Amino acid sequence: MSILNYTTKIEADQTVGEIQRILAKHGANAIMNQYDDQGYIKSLSFKMNLNGKEIGFRLPTDWRPILVILKNDRDVPGKLKSDEQALRVAWRIVKVWIEAQMAIIETKMVKMEQIFLPYVVTKNGETMSEKFINDPKFLLGKGDE
Repeated sequence: MSILNYTTKIEADQTVGEIQRILAKHGANAIMNQYDDQGYIKSLSFKMNLNGKEIGFRLPTDWRPILVILKNDRDVPGKLKSDEQALRVAWRIVKVWIEAQMAIIETKMVKMEQIFLPYVVTKNGETMSEKFINDPKFLLGKGDE
């Protein structure tokens, strides 16, 4: 079975715009794109006011693992095994994920900060998930207890 959205023809820029509109509709008050050296969007950052505080979030999107999957899937046509297609697919997957998260938030099952906690930007500029990966004892104490 091939990866979700592998046949998409929707450009990454268009998908990122759709994601921005979804986030704005749900309270984002500032949104910024970051680009890699090839000019591809590598992350989307946004701010929201949560409980009276401005909180920053950064959603990274690495298309390179998608490219590996596309290249290794015999069912994917050769024309869909490109950097640009992997970028399109990666952002479509993120969009689907965000839409699903917003549906859960709208039901009041969880709050925005619960869903996006791994992507909160800390004072030193790394996300909570990066902080945890770089220093697991951040959340686990000494790690030997």
